[in-house]
Amino acid sequence: MNEIVSWTEEKRAAYLYRVVAACEKGTPREKLFMGLASEAEGQAAIWEKKARTAGAAIPAFAPDVRSRVVAGLLRRHGPRRLRTVLAAMKVRGMSVYASSSGQVVPHQVDDKGHHSALSGGGNLRAAVFGVNDGLISNASLILGVAGANADTATVLLTGVAGLVAGAFSMAAGEYVSVRSQREMYEYQIGLERDELAEYPEEEALELALIYEARGVNRDESLRMARQIIADPERALDTLAREELGLNPEDLGSPWGAALSSFISFAIGGVIPLLPFFFGLGKNSLLAVIALTAVALFAVGATLSLFTGRSAWMSGARMLAIGATAGGVTYLIGSRLGVGLA
Repeated sequence: MNEIVSWTEEKRAAYLYRVVAACEKGTPREKLFMGLASEAEGQAAIWEKKARTAGAAIPAFAPDVRSRVVAGLLRRHGPRRLRTVLAAMKVRGMSVYASSSGQVVPHQVDDKGHHSALSGGGNLRAAVFGVNDGLISNASLILGVAGANADTATVLLTGVAGLVAGAFSMAAGEYVSVRSQREMYEYQIGLERDELAEYPEEEALELALIYEARGVNRDESLRMARQIIADPERALDTLAREELGLNPEDLGSPWGAALSSFISFAIGGVIPLLPFFFGLGKNSLLAVIALTAVALFAVGATLSLFTGRSAWMSGARMLAIGATAGGVTYLIGSRLGVGLA
């Protein structure tokens, strides 16, 4: 029955809240998670009453294997590192780990329910990293094969195979990552929607606990939470951010992410192949090194836009990393080439 499933989820959440609270002993977050544990027990009691009314027998609660494993990881690594796992297991309040201190201002939502801050530059940054991955991996692959004294046709074939395989691998990985993230969000937001319909006051109390843990006084926390919960659309957006630590605006299309990764990796991977396409013969390897070096420096300089560091320093660092990867791969290829000859 759905009542038993919901009862089990709330009891499991209460168990994990107490483990998190124990990990946060002596900090302001301990009170938050003990309060959330109490709220989860209260919500479990609501489901228990519904189940008994429907004639269902309530089993004795015992944490399942997954919960025990997560609890063990919590005690070893702390809740900050496991916040995504905890959010997937219906443990709320993960947004307090959005900064190193956990004491951050509650997310501000405008009258239409939209977050006031816009995330920018994420897609561009991901594209730059994709180009960098394709550039370093394929250039290193080409240098490794060239170091083994392979002929030009073999080097070209290897480079093309590396480009295609790497691009598809990146695309598949990005698709699975974004799809999994979206599925978790959709599942969790569905639970929140059901809980808002079943017990809105309890959801308001949970949200108030999170605001209180962030330094807002109790009365103001309750006022803010009840005002937000009164608007279901706004409430779902806010609960996703405050309780789950999820940002709906950051959840893109899995296919779009896969295509973007494929194209950006392919752009980087094709650069070391260009000298072979133009038939430079014996000078192809030198041209690969020169062209790759220029591209690596350009990528590093571009990344300085996101770090605020000197473009020259960022470019030189990326060039050094790429040179090390290519040099090591070339040496390994040359040794293997001699050993297998």
